[in-house]
Amino acid sequence: MDEQETNEEEEQETDATNKDEGSKPETTPLIDIANAAAKRMEEANKETARLMDIQAERDQRIALGGQTEAGQESKKEEPAVKEAEEIVKAFN
Repeated sequence: MDEQETNEEEEQETDATNKDEGSKPETTPLIDIANAAAKRMEEANKETARLMDIQAERDQRIALGGQTEAGQESKKEEPAVKEAEEIVKAFN
């Protein structure tokens, strides 16, 4: 009968252990996981905004870095007209 009593005691201990495990809090609650994900997203958004500002500045430099045509004389070449005038003079 000692064996039966020992088995019964082990079963009771196992049941008590299982009950205690059910009441233990999780090591990483879902709210902590969600907060960590939100923090990573905020940091990624800040980095994206910084990179977009850099890109905008780069685009502005490229757009304004070219030469302006304001105040310059236009250089219209009319080689066909000049050539035609020379041919007409040659035949006259």
